[in-house]
Amino acid sequence: MDPLVPVGGSPLITMEGITLRKGDTMLLAGTSWEIRDGQNWAILGPNGSGKSVLARAVKGDVPYVRGKMIRHVPEASGERIGYLSFELQEELLLREDRLEEARFFSGGRGHALTAAETLGLGDDARETLNDLNDVMGVRPLLNRSLRALSNGEIRKILITRALLQSPKLLILDEPFAGLDVASRESLATAITGLMARGTQILLVTQRLEEIIPGISHVLIIRDGRGIHAGLREEVLTPEAIRPFARTADTLPPLPRPIPVTTAVAATDADLLVDMRNIHVAYGELTVLDHLTWSVRRGEKWAVVGPNGSGKSTLLALITGDNLQVYANEVILFGKRRGEGESIWDIRRRIGLVSPELQVQYRQPVTVREAVLSGFFDSIGLYKKASPEQLELADQWLDCIGMAERADRSFNRLSYGEKRLTLVARAMVKSPELLILDEPCQGLDRTNREMVLALMEGIGRQTSTGMIYVTHHESEMIPCIQHVLKLGKDGRKFRRESHGRMQAGQEPPRQANG
Repeated sequence: MDPLVPVGGSPLITMEGITLRKGDTMLLAGTSWEIRDGQNWAILGPNGSGKSVLARAVKGDVPYVRGKMIRHVPEASGERIGYLSFELQEELLLREDRLEEARFFSGGRGHALTAAETLGLGDDARETLNDLNDVMGVRPLLNRSLRALSNGEIRKILITRALLQSPKLLILDEPFAGLDVASRESLATAITGLMARGTQILLVTQRLEEIIPGISHVLIIRDGRGIHAGLREEVLTPEAIRPFARTADTLPPLPRPIPVTTAVAATDADLLVDMRNIHVAYGELTVLDHLTWSVRRGEKWAVVGPNGSGKSTLLALITGDNLQVYANEVILFGKRRGEGESIWDIRRRIGLVSPELQVQYRQPVTVREAVLSGFFDSIGLYKKASPEQLELADQWLDCIGMAERADRSFNRLSYGEKRLTLVARAMVKSPELLILDEPCQGLDRTNREMVLALMEGIGRQTSTGMIYVTHHESEMIPCIQHVLKLGKDGRKFRRESHGRMQAGQEPPRQANG
């Protein structure tokens, strides 16, 4: 990319012909780019293009091996450049989940991390936030447990934590990932307010619609290099944004057919999931109340609702990751939880795909081994696979177009390739129930449509039951038969969906849940 010297204030970050290094991989060779005082930038690019690596280089967390980088921000090593990513949030929640499990098995001893403690604030928390004018609106959340907050609320807490360092530049890497429509709008308004108050923003995204008002400049990265940079209105031309815009109403074809296997039901129970009068609360906060819901063999369900409505809690009751399942009447595959069936007996009949699983899956395995680990419900492969299992794993890799990458390191795949591999991992054992928790989160348009096509193929061509959680109605695949909608006020109802929902279109309601 040619050196960019935008018109504006004094330089903040200057890169001259740099090449970045991530592990043993060289990225964005010969990149020249400059952020000046008063400018708010967006980095737009597909999965694997290097946009997050470039943002981390601005922060100072990724080394450059060639060229020259000058940070004109005082104390740029961390105190004056704030940083937030979805991975940072997930790591925080994973640590808290492990502590919560330890507290449960120690008889409830220990202290759940609060929002105020996450911010590093003591008794003067409210006064400190008053000094900031509480731009993100988090003061009502301070005394609540971190685990009781919604995705959007946690995102605002972490942005506030970065703001407490009074950064000149705040880097937000995919800040809207996993948020419902209202939370996305609220966060966009809050970020716009930050820009109006003088905090410069560097926004990293792969969705064109997330480039919010107030972003003055855009850098587009594709194929490992910067291809366009400059004023927003000059960069976002119809030709430049075509790769990021939806090109068709139909899903793309899969590289190969879905592998056909005969799933053997472990029981004759028609009900895969049967929940009766469910109540889940964290302290004084009730997440689910009087919920009765069932999923029959072969049914395809979507679960929708705003952040904080209990979607993740509902899934955790099924997978066994929420210990309040033992205080409720939850019957899985014909047996009530807590009456003798182990968590491993449950999990071997469930396939799971989620952004959290992708964060956890960091074992040094090949792509084929990652798929094979689905047979054993392990993160990493610790048992020898049979010839039949090897053959089926290769069929799934062929289906998703990953056969040529079978012997490549899983951790060297792009973000979207990892997600496709994890769908194959979930399906390789022919589960009775497939749980898809925001499977398109963090994916660019091409990878998003391929994952949706794969899910639609599974829904149409297999007998596996499906529970699909999404915040984007445009991602509602046609095979979905039923929708469970959860509300923050405890309302829930079931409704039919005949065909794909379009953005903003409400499907007809069937009956109260």
